[in-house]
Amino acid sequence: MKLSIKNSILFLGTLTLLSCTTGSKLPAIAPDVITEKSINDTDDPAIWIHPTDATKSIVFGTDKETNGAIYAYDLQGKIIEVKTIRNIKRPNNVDLEYGFQVNDSVKVDILIFTEREEQQIRMFSVPDMKPLDEGGFPVFEDETISENKLPMGIAIYKSPIDGSFYAIVGRKTGPKEGYLYQYKLVSENSKVTATLVRKFGNFSGKKEIEAIAVDAEMGYVYYSDEGHCVRKYYAEPSKGNKQIACFGSELFERDIEGIAIAKFENEKGYIIVSDQQKGQFNLFDRQTNEFVKAVNLSTTETDGCDVVTVPLNDTFKSGLFVAMNDAKDFYFYDLDKLLK
Repeated sequence: MKLSIKNSILFLGTLTLLSCTTGSKLPAIAPDVITEKSINDTDDPAIWIHPTDATKSIVFGTDKETNGAIYAYDLQGKIIEVKTIRNIKRPNNVDLEYGFQVNDSVKVDILIFTEREEQQIRMFSVPDMKPLDEGGFPVFEDETISENKLPMGIAIYKSPIDGSFYAIVGRKTGPKEGYLYQYKLVSENSKVTATLVRKFGNFSGKKEIEAIAVDAEMGYVYYSDEGHCVRKYYAEPSKGNKQIACFGSELFERDIEGIAIAKFENEKGYIIVSDQQKGQFNLFDRQTNEFVKAVNLSTTETDGCDVVTVPLNDTFKSGLFVAMNDAKDFYFYDLDKLLK
């Protein structure tokens, strides 16, 4: 994104104003790229890394409304219309994973997202954007309360033990226990099914649970109990439903929102969580979950975020962090801006 001197002054002034109005006292860090705008209301991103040319990687982002979409952006923030999935009824959160076995000879990368008004999750192949779900997989079918059937958050867990794929799904509201449902994704003769394998996850009852993120390499799933804490469980169903940790509550102004996991070698890295009303992000150590620091990335009312830790192009030399911004767009940052 190139700015003239005049526009640069206006942009920096805007960042200063946002820093004041959101409550963050930290220096505002400007994004490297701001995407083109969606029609309605952006919410959650997921980053796909191209297998042979990282400069062709794609950022997917939800546009949350009845006439919603999963937008596809290039690394310059331009909408890739041929990769964008439209006419989705209130898509909320999105995630992706690599190497799903469709049949004996074919593996594909997959994109999964919640479609709230249809009470289901959707699954597409990437980057050809072909549906693999025959119209969608219903979720929370055993619930009798209608509001408890409305999916919001989602994350994919690819088991390092046996290679199984799972979708972990949250919802608009739910019970104090068993708020999350975990579905196993299996393809037989190129037909994909989603089978419920467990219900887990405590809920404080204070607000809602939306943001979910999986650290598959370490075997954990994290989710934001928005008015309470970041909760941590085992992602592997066989390891049980006991809560491992509940952390960070004293560090957030109000809503605990989007979660991204920056993964480095030797299990080092960070759990990055949006402090929505304060207008900043809290970084926690990946191994200990201890608080490290906060950063102000100049976004407002951030819901979802995502991160990758490999170089993509000359702009994102250390990796890419993507955050939703409350102006129908997403902000892209070179990862070093957060860490340094």
